[in-house]
Amino acid sequence: MALSEVYWDRQIPLPKLAPVQAKATVALLALLCFINSYDGEFVFDDSEAIVNNKDLRPTTPLNNIWSNDFWGSNLSSNSSHKSYRPLTVLTFRLNYLLAGGLHPVGFHVLNIILHAAVSALMIDMFAIMIGGLAYDENGKMLNQAPKTSLLAGLFFAAHPIHTESVAGIVGRADLLCALFFQLSFLTYCKAFNRGRHLTRWVVVSLLLCAAAMLFKEQGITVLINEILQTGLLTRLALMGLGGLSMLYTRWRIMGTGPPAFTEVDNPASFEENICLRIVNYNYYYSLNAWLLLCPWWLCFDWSMGCVPLIKSATDWRMVWLLLLWCILIGLISQALCSQDSQRRRTLTLGLVLLVVPFLPACNIFFRVGFVIAERVLYLSSAGYCLLLCAVQNTLTPHPLHTRTQLNPQLLCISMLALLCVYVARCALRSRQWQSEQSLFTSALSVCPLNAKVHYNVGKNLADRGNVTAAVGYYREAVRLHPTYVHAMNNLGNILKERNELIEAEQLLSKAVSIQHDFAAAWMNLGIVQNSLQKFDKAERSYWNAIRYRKKYPDCYYNLGRLYADQKRHVDALNAWRNATMLKPDHSLAWNNMVILLDNTGNLGQAELIGREALRLLPKDHTIMFSLANVLGKLQKYKESEGFFLRALQINPNAASCHGNLAVLYHRWGKLELAKKHYELSLKLDPEAPGTRDNYNMLRRKMDQLKRHTP
Repeated sequence: MALSEVYWDRQIPLPKLAPVQAKATVALLALLCFINSYDGEFVFDDSEAIVNNKDLRPTTPLNNIWSNDFWGSNLSSNSSHKSYRPLTVLTFRLNYLLAGGLHPVGFHVLNIILHAAVSALMIDMFAIMIGGLAYDENGKMLNQAPKTSLLAGLFFAAHPIHTESVAGIVGRADLLCALFFQLSFLTYCKAFNRGRHLTRWVVVSLLLCAAAMLFKEQGITVLINEILQTGLLTRLALMGLGGLSMLYTRWRIMGTGPPAFTEVDNPASFEENICLRIVNYNYYYSLNAWLLLCPWWLCFDWSMGCVPLIKSATDWRMVWLLLLWCILIGLISQALCSQDSQRRRTLTLGLVLLVVPFLPACNIFFRVGFVIAERVLYLSSAGYCLLLCAVQNTLTPHPLHTRTQLNPQLLCISMLALLCVYVARCALRSRQWQSEQSLFTSALSVCPLNAKVHYNVGKNLADRGNVTAAVGYYREAVRLHPTYVHAMNNLGNILKERNELIEAEQLLSKAVSIQHDFAAAWMNLGIVQNSLQKFDKAERSYWNAIRYRKKYPDCYYNLGRLYADQKRHVDALNAWRNATMLKPDHSLAWNNMVILLDNTGNLGQAELIGREALRLLPKDHTIMFSLANVLGKLQKYKESEGFFLRALQINPNAASCHGNLAVLYHRWGKLELAKKHYELSLKLDPEAPGTRDNYNMLRRKMDQLKRHTP
């Protein structure tokens, strides 16, 4: 082996391990970095892609994953993000089946294992990119720089930028895409092994590339890396034809049109001045580069003011753009002009691996729906790790060169110290990804100007019952982003519950004026207007909500309540019936129908509705209670008693149920049982209306019976 192939590797402060040992070491480090995320919750995007995604359920036809996007929406829908990742969704579905439901541990464990596998395979990729393709007499690939590829693999395994991909379950798309990216690349390189079975290996490589693309769109970029390995014209033609076919198929599946994003998602892409747009795109690139260099500044979301736009050339942040391009130009010049062929190769392929997987996220070919997304840097970070080792090579003294360079021992210590910092940062960051509370709170110090961060912190607090603190965060979200309709809607809801109806009406009215098709805000506005006795306005708001969301059972339920308040009983019943048709398990709508029919004397119809409801909701104690009341009035005492007792088995501390059962026994003549349940009701709720009067009446009756008993 030539001197240029040895001197670089021998300076690396690592033992020379056998291939299996090296891969096991890297995989073990990957597990160590992220193992404490195994028992995390479903957080952030996991809710939409997993918890609320019906494509994971065994009851949903498996074919749906081929016509829906990653989030479970039909690809033809205007609201679809067009992210077509059916194979990733299939793995989620398998997780669901194996775990018997939505248990996050299994999802997290598989993500950690996948990252370990990708990290181990990176050693083979780095070996090819550093030392080229070399085989022994048995056709086995040789690693020309085993210690260097091991160091690069360790950096990749421990890079904190991977936390979102590993600890966030939706990041599995990036993990699987990277895995099949590697398999496609390594399989393609097999075609160089003395030219044996050329076409077979290229075709297999194309199939693996197609699979990578069905895990995530970035998978297609492996073709560029493969073509740059150089090869025969036949091989290049096959790769080019295969790539074009995949792109065309993907375009057809997407509906021959890009997804629709808003200015909130990616403000720079809506900038009218093309120069400012380009400047801000380049600023985004510099921020991505900074996250690779210094991954301490991490955030789950970078939208809504987190990265303010550059508006003029005097903005100090222009320095970052210049610095980025100075570094890139320096690396490119080294890649082109270095006298060391191995150095040129490593720098070139490192730059390609850094830049090419990032191309789909760079806003050049189409608008993307984010400012920065740490997940998209998963593959690009491999290029960064390779360049990091290449820079060490540049700074390491060459045996034949006399020029002064950095002390190799100091350089080695620095590299190992950096690796330790990465491991510590991974452990801390993956712990933050364990729950939404810790994840959202951690973002406040990174992106204090991000309205979405404040919104998510507020929503998490509200979900945990701390509505007072939630109000402050919602108000801050609206202050930072005055047209943030979702924050207005949630804040309006809390104010409604706190009976601050005037401000709630103002907020919700503003929300629907900004976004006319915001059905949830229209419904909530209707509820507030109903409480303010603005019945005509409330009815219009409800119908607006239904107009923008045809299947809206909760809105029909609230519309029914409005009609009931206005004594429009037939309209109320029709509205509640619509609610139950759209959502057969809508307990409140069923119960309100039974109660309304009971109160209006339609006991026979009330009984029929109650029995129909219980067939669908056999364990609903509120419907049992209402039906028991109806049956009692129909003097079906035994049946009524049975429903009361079943309701009390489910909810034994319901004072009203004990009280009404006591009334039933009172009518039925079972006075001792009536006395028992009156007393239980009063013990649970001493202020229960009418119960004490009924109890006193029973006591008097029992006293009279005792006096007249011989």
